[in-house]
Amino acid sequence: MMSGSVMSNPKIHCNKKDMDTLLLFKQGLTDPSGMLSSWISNLDCCQWTGVKCHNITDHLEVIDFLDKDDKSHCLTGTLSLSLLELQSLSYLNLSNNNFKFMQYTSMYGNSTNLQYLDLSLKISHLTSLQYLNLGGVYLHKDIDWLQPVTMLPSLKELHLKCCELENIYPYLQHANFTSLQVLNLADNRFMFELPNWLFNLSCEISRIDLSQNQIHSQLPKSLPNFKSLESLVLCGNNLKGPIPSWLGQLEQLQELDLSHNLFSGPIPTSLGNLSSLIKLMLESNVLNGNLPVELGQLFKLETLRVSNNPLTGIVSEKSLRSLRNLKNFSLSSPFLIFDFDAKWVPPFQLLNVELGYLRDKLPAWLFRQSSLKYLTIRDSTASFEPLDMFWNFTTQLEYISLENNTINGDMSKVFLSSKVVWLVANNLRGGMPRISPEVVVLHLRNNSLSGSISPLLCHNMRHESNLVYLDLSYNNLSGELTDCWNNWKSLVLINLRFNNLTGEIPRSLGSLSNLRFLYLKSNKFFGKVPFSLRNCKNLRILDLCRNNLSGVIPTWLGQKVEGLELRSNQFSGNIPTQLCQLRSLMIINLASNKLSGPIPNCLQNITAMNFSNSVTRTFKFTLNYPGLSVQISCSIHLLIKGNELPYFDVMNAIDLSSNNLSGSVPLGIYMLTGLQSLNLSHNQLIGTIPNEIGKLQQLESIDLSSNNLSGEIPQSMSALHFLGVLNLSFNNFMGKIPAGTQLGSTNLSYIHNPDLCGPPLTKICPPDEHPNNKKSIRGDDSDDDKFQVHSWFHMGLGMGFAAGFWGLLGTVFFNRKCRRAYFKFLNRISYFVIQKINSITEM
Repeated sequence: MMSGSVMSNPKIHCNKKDMDTLLLFKQGLTDPSGMLSSWISNLDCCQWTGVKCHNITDHLEVIDFLDKDDKSHCLTGTLSLSLLELQSLSYLNLSNNNFKFMQYTSMYGNSTNLQYLDLSLKISHLTSLQYLNLGGVYLHKDIDWLQPVTMLPSLKELHLKCCELENIYPYLQHANFTSLQVLNLADNRFMFELPNWLFNLSCEISRIDLSQNQIHSQLPKSLPNFKSLESLVLCGNNLKGPIPSWLGQLEQLQELDLSHNLFSGPIPTSLGNLSSLIKLMLESNVLNGNLPVELGQLFKLETLRVSNNPLTGIVSEKSLRSLRNLKNFSLSSPFLIFDFDAKWVPPFQLLNVELGYLRDKLPAWLFRQSSLKYLTIRDSTASFEPLDMFWNFTTQLEYISLENNTINGDMSKVFLSSKVVWLVANNLRGGMPRISPEVVVLHLRNNSLSGSISPLLCHNMRHESNLVYLDLSYNNLSGELTDCWNNWKSLVLINLRFNNLTGEIPRSLGSLSNLRFLYLKSNKFFGKVPFSLRNCKNLRILDLCRNNLSGVIPTWLGQKVEGLELRSNQFSGNIPTQLCQLRSLMIINLASNKLSGPIPNCLQNITAMNFSNSVTRTFKFTLNYPGLSVQISCSIHLLIKGNELPYFDVMNAIDLSSNNLSGSVPLGIYMLTGLQSLNLSHNQLIGTIPNEIGKLQQLESIDLSSNNLSGEIPQSMSALHFLGVLNLSFNNFMGKIPAGTQLGSTNLSYIHNPDLCGPPLTKICPPDEHPNNKKSIRGDDSDDDKFQVHSWFHMGLGMGFAAGFWGLLGTVFFNRKCRRAYFKFLNRISYFVIQKINSITEM
């Protein structure tokens, strides 16, 4: 057992968040031997029994409850693996205990650095364990996870969702589960065929979830031993072939989800025998055939979702007239024809409906759904006229999502009262609508709304607002930003990017104590950043890019700020050293301003950019309300060679380009071992690149062009294996370019360094210079040439965000592998272009 001596009145060293997590973990345990007696709040948790902390950061690294010399210690009770939220935890050994229940529930939504989880050494002794949930815990790809859990005779539920498992043992014939009822292996990395053991289970399995993997092959043709099966979820795989008819023989089946696969053929008519089917989801399959009328035989069907299929044929009341218990319905296909009788009265009352690719008019029966609470219509050219009747109908809804339709309606007289109002890209026009205090999310992005924002925010409200999320970006709003923000103190996110708003940023924004994300990018704001924003203690992202703001860089930013975006303004003066105190800062973008003086020599104090803390992070959080879960996530946009790419995993980035910065690049920057993008181009920097740059092993992009840097390019740069973009042009570097694939992809990275030689330049380094190859790529130093090359290499960072709702929206994700391939592709394109320019110049 790892332990430490308990000192009298010790100084508290361990991280408070780590301590609170451990105390929460302790609450659910029974400790008859007093093994955790040292776990008390007035003692340093780094000195607690079984705990070891990092000797520099004091963050908790190891929890080890295994004592090889004394096996009498035994923890029992309910084990909550919330301790896996410990960001620096690398070793967790919970073996040699007897937990009745085990569950992992995320407290903060953060990922961990957990490298090794030992639950198998004594797992066969957990004979009473009935419930095991390790969802979100990284289990090594080579771990034998199946054999240990089959040795638990009382195990009824096994949840290994999002564990990055790769081996599903496809050729194993039998798995000896004796009591298992629920098996959840969703969101892993299975790329094999469906396993044989799954269809040979002898236990009375009731729920199977293998969704969101890459499993291929077909479902078996014969009926498996699924007599008690109530739920079969296989969505988000690569399953193909026909949907087997034996599904119609599963009398207990309540949920069937085969969506997002490659199934072909029609929906089998045998499904009409499923008298107790509750959920049928066949979204995004490749089915060849019409929507069968036989579905109308499912009298007890409550949820029917067949949207996002290339289904063909005609959908009419004949397809739905027998579904008397239908509560949830989704249907969309560009090849379907909706042909409902305008006078038809459905036998059901829906709670949730999702429709897509509607033509001509909305179905008349829709307006007869008096119990409807959730409405989604997408990708439709159908008329929403008469609009007054439609908007009046929506007042009964709790959730409305209209996206990529052609509504073309004036919103100035519309009243919106749903908790979630998601009206994106519908060509809505006119002034701002009015909203009720019940609205939690208001998303009107990418429409044609115009005029002032005041009618929305400055009207008298009798009750306190619940608005958390406000997105009016990509519209034509104008005028000054209202000073009525005192009425909207529940706001967490404000996005007004890409409008024509002007004036000074109002001081009343500082009254929003819950504000975490503020996006005012690409407007016409001027003046100074109001000092009142210091009151927004929870602010995580401040994006004021592309305005006309002036004054000095704010020094009052709170400790929670993670992204500072002030690009393309008129800020002047020095970069304040106070930024070095913001240890959570991951993005510093001060490009294209009028900043001068040296780069602060303290940036190494920003610990969020250190390698030890550079796990994958995202700007997101979830807001839970009765019947509603709202997830807000942000992206980073990397602008490089004229291409802006969104990233939903947070990059560590510094962009100080296009200013008047002088002096040498401080050595502290090269100590930020988690740094992924560095842009110091277009300044007056001097000095050399130190060998320490080789420590930036995570670096993907670096631009030091258009400065007065000199000396040799250090050989250590060839060890930057993730480097996809490099620009050292327009400096005074000398000597031979180091060898390395990432350093030699294009000569455009080195032009206008007269004393550089070696590949990819044509200038040969002495003494290897050949008489026929004396011509250098140095070329003409005219301003036009320099501007042309700069336009190719102008790069910077920008931030944006995306918001989604749990179970509704997906995201576009660019991972590191994709980034590197994309960057190298751009470099190859640039190489051929510069070669063409050189050939034209020589002519």
